[in-house]
Amino acid sequence: QEDDDSCNNYGSYDKPGTALGRTVPDGNVLFPDIFHTDNLLFYERFKAYQDYILADCKASEVKEFTAEYLEKVLEPCGWQAVWRTNVFEVLVEVVDVEYSALKAVVQLSEPYLCEPHVSTFTLECIQELLEMKEHQIPLQELWVVYNDSGEFDQTALAVEHVRFFYKCIWRIWDEEEEDDFDYFVRCVEPRLRLHYDILEHRVPSGLVADYQSLLSQCEEVYRKFLDVRNSISSSDSDSEMENVSMVEGLQLYEKVEHFKQKLKLIENPLLRYVFGYQKYSGLQAKGPRPTGTKITHVVSSTMMAGLLQSLIRDKLCREETEIQFHNDPLAAVNACYEGDTVIICPGHYVVEGVFCIADSVELEGYGLPDDVVIEKRGKGDNFVECTGANVRISSLKLVQHDAVEGILNVHHGKTTLENCVLQCETTGITIRTSAELLMENSDLYGAKGAGVEIYPGSTCTLLNNGIHHCKEGILIKNFLDEHYDIPKITMVNNVIHNNEGYGVVLVRPTLPSDVMDASAVRTEGIFLFLEESPLTSKSTTSGDFAALCDCLTFLFFPALGKTQPTQAGDETGCLEGLRQEELHEYVTDDLELDEQAEASEQTEGNYKIENELGATSVKKSQMHKKRLSELGITEADDNLMSQEMFVSIVGNQFKWNGKGSFGTFVF
Repeated sequence: QEDDDSCNNYGSYDKPGTALGRTVPDGNVLFPDIFHTDNLLFYERFKAYQDYILADCKASEVKEFTAEYLEKVLEPCGWQAVWRTNVFEVLVEVVDVEYSALKAVVQLSEPYLCEPHVSTFTLECIQELLEMKEHQIPLQELWVVYNDSGEFDQTALAVEHVRFFYKCIWRIWDEEEEDDFDYFVRCVEPRLRLHYDILEHRVPSGLVADYQSLLSQCEEVYRKFLDVRNSISSSDSDSEMENVSMVEGLQLYEKVEHFKQKLKLIENPLLRYVFGYQKYSGLQAKGPRPTGTKITHVVSSTMMAGLLQSLIRDKLCREETEIQFHNDPLAAVNACYEGDTVIICPGHYVVEGVFCIADSVELEGYGLPDDVVIEKRGKGDNFVECTGANVRISSLKLVQHDAVEGILNVHHGKTTLENCVLQCETTGITIRTSAELLMENSDLYGAKGAGVEIYPGSTCTLLNNGIHHCKEGILIKNFLDEHYDIPKITMVNNVIHNNEGYGVVLVRPTLPSDVMDASAVRTEGIFLFLEESPLTSKSTTSGDFAALCDCLTFLFFPALGKTQPTQAGDETGCLEGLRQEELHEYVTDDLELDEQAEASEQTEGNYKIENELGATSVKKSQMHKKRLSELGITEADDNLMSQEMFVSIVGNQFKWNGKGSFGTFVF
C-alpha cells in the first residue's frame, strides 16, 4: 500500500477475493444474495466518516464531501442491486451514478425479479415510477448484489455508509444549525456512539424510548415549522393572517429548539446520566393476602437441621408464624403480599430477573452481609425496584453485573436500607421524586456514576454509611424548576472517600444572578473546566468572577446553556469560586455563612455543603415569589412561599475525593 491515508485502501479493494459476508434476502422471490454490510463495528464506521468521508466539513458541506468520497470508491456502472421501498423490492442494474445527487441511474434487470408488497403494484407501475424519477434512485435504497471477486466490496461499503448516515446520523435540521467545521465532533460522533451504546444494551430501555419519542416529535414539529416559514416567505402581503403565522412559527421554532436540546443531552454519554430521565414504574401492589395472613418466606439453597434450629430460635419463635421455603430469593419476593417477611439464609445466590417490590415487605439476611450475597447476572435495566409504602432491606450484599441502570431505584414510598453492602455497576441508589430513602450503617462502592442520586421532591437520610470508589459520591439533581419541590436531605456521620470526582455534587441551571456582565464570551465544546481559588482565597477578584460568568452562554431555551462544572483547589474549599461577599447575594438574612477558619476539613466541608444547598433553596423561594408577582399575586401564604430545604449535614468525613468535598455542576 503506497498511501495509508488513501480512501482506496479502505475495505478490501487491493485484496483478491471479497472480505465481506453475504446474506440471503428475505421474501418469496429468489433474489440473488446481497452483501452483508449492516454489521460493521463502531470503529469501522467511525474511521470511515472521520478519515474518508466527512473529515472536518461543515454541516452544509456534508453532501459535497460525500459525493467526493463516492467518486473515488464507487463503481460507476456494471453492478446489480436490490431496490427496496415500502411498496416493493425489485432487482435493478446500475448504468451510471449521479455523484452530486447521491443517486444511481438504474434500469430493470433481466430476468425481471420483483416482490410487490401491494398486490396491485405491477411491472407497468414500476416502469412508470422509474420514468417519473428519470431512472435515478437514492443510493440508500439500494442493496448491492454479492460478488465474490472483491471488485465491488468498496461499492457495497460506500452504499452502506451513505445509507447508515442518512438513516441513523443525519437530522433534517442539521444544515440550519450553526455551521461550524466541527460537524463530525458535534453531531456525528455522539450520535454514532449512542447508536452502538443502544445496540450493546448500555442505555436503559426507558431512555431509549424517550430518545426515539423525542426524535419523532422533533421531526414532526420541524416539518410544521418549515411549512409555516415557507408560507410566510411566499406571501407578499402584510396581513393579520401573516402576523398570526409568524407567531405560530416562533412557537414552533421554540418547541424544535427545546426538543433538539433534550436530544443532545441524551446523545452526550455523560449528560444522559447526569440529568437522567423521569422513569415511571408501573408496579402494581398486591395488597394484603386474601386470607389475611402474613407469611415468612425462608430462602436457602440447602436447609440443614442446625440452620433450621437457629432460625426457629432467632426468627421463627412465634407459634402462629406461617412459613414457606424457597431456594431462590427472587421467587420468594415475587410470592410476597403486603406485610410479608423474607429471611435469606447464608449463601451466594445468582439471579437474572429484577426484584420488583411494590408492597410493604421486609428482606432480611440471616447473618453478616458478606455471608448473604445476591448477585445479578445477565444484561438488564434494573436490579431492585421499590414502590412499596414501607420496604425494609437489611443485612444483604447486592452485587451487580452488566447493568445499564442503578442497583436500587426507589420510585415511591419509603425504603429503609440497613447494614447492607452494595457493589454497584452503573449508578448506585436513585431516590426519585416523592420517594424516601433511609440508608444506615451500609457500604456502597463501584458506581460508574453517582453512588447516590437525589431527585427533587425526595427525602434522603444517610446515617453512618461509607460511599466510596464511585464516579461521584452523592449527586443532588436540580430542584429549581417550578414544578419540583425542594428535597429533604439528612447526612450524619458518613464517610465519603476515594471518589473520582466530588464527594457531593449539586446540579443546577445557570441563575440570572450568576451573570454579572451582559457580554457573553462564546465557548466551544460542552465542558469548560476552570481551576478556581478556594472561597477564602484573596486572589479571587470580582473581575475573575465576572469573567467566569461571562463564559456561561445559553443555547436554545431558558436554563439550558453550556455545561460548566467547577473544580476546587482543595478538598474542602467551596467549589463555585465565589467570594463570601458574592455568596451572600444568594442568602437571606436568616441564612448566614459560618466562618470557621480553623475548623477541621470534615467540619468545614459539612458547613459549605449545607450553606450552598440552603442558598439554592432560598433562591428557589425568591424565584417562586417573582413568578407569583408576575401573575399579579401580591399577597401569598407565607407557608406556601417559604419552601426551604430541610438540611442536616453533620459529622461527615470527606477524604481523598478527586475534585474535592463539594461541587456545583452549572448547566
